[in-house]
Amino acid sequence: MLQIRPTCENCNKALPFDAEDAMICTFECTFCKDCVEKLKEVCPNCGGGFEKRPIRSEHLLEKYPVSKVIVHKPVDFETHYRDMKKGD
Repeated sequence: MLQIRPTCENCNKALPFDAEDAMICTFECTFCKDCVEKLKEVCPNCGGGFEKRPIRSEHLLEKYPVSKVIVHKPVDFETHYRDMKKGD
């Protein structure tokens, strides 16, 4: 079951369960679309790519609530870009 984290890890923007701009990697690192573009579509935590986070149906929220855990780890973009080049 997806955690559906409530905010972007980089900018801390609210990403409610029905956010159209929420993106996740395979480890559920969660970022908003704007930050994913700045990250050049590469997760700074695992190096994987991103996909649009699915929207959980509202009628399932009571049985399967979204996470309340906020992960806020602003990205050092200079380091991220340098690390990306090492992988080339």
